[in-house]
Amino acid sequence: MIDRSIVGREYPPFSVEVEKRWVRSFAEAIGETDPIYLDEQAARAAGYRSLAVPPTFPFAAIMERNQSFMILDELGIDKRRTMHGEQSFAWHGDLCAGDVLNGRQRIVDVYDKKNGALEFIVCEIACTNQLGEPVCDLRTTIVVRN
Repeated sequence: MIDRSIVGREYPPFSVEVEKRWVRSFAEAIGETDPIYLDEQAARAAGYRSLAVPPTFPFAAIMERNQSFMILDELGIDKRRTMHGEQSFAWHGDLCAGDVLNGRQRIVDVYDKKNGALEFIVCEIACTNQLGEPVCDLRTTIVVRN
């Protein structure tokens, strides 16, 4: 069983630069065709500073900084027994290519189901840009099969 005392634990802050090629690649991978994600002129015409990021992009950014795996490694959990359970986003502002996404992960809940056969680790990250302005709040759930 995962020790419930980890609820409230915070991890070191992280930063990741949002690169144009990464935004385009991500948009293409998810089948996004809106030009604001692919064509900088179209994005600027729509009022963005540069290419806009698709709504689920911050999850890729936290994976780039090993945030989910860091928790599993710290707890000694075999990654082969885990899966991505859920994610949600609350957007507060735009995130564009050229911005720097900053965040700090915090464990907000640990619970189990099916008499402990499944355990859930719920994390939140409040993301800001390089100016310290709120961009989005990200909530993820990791499922551990016992």
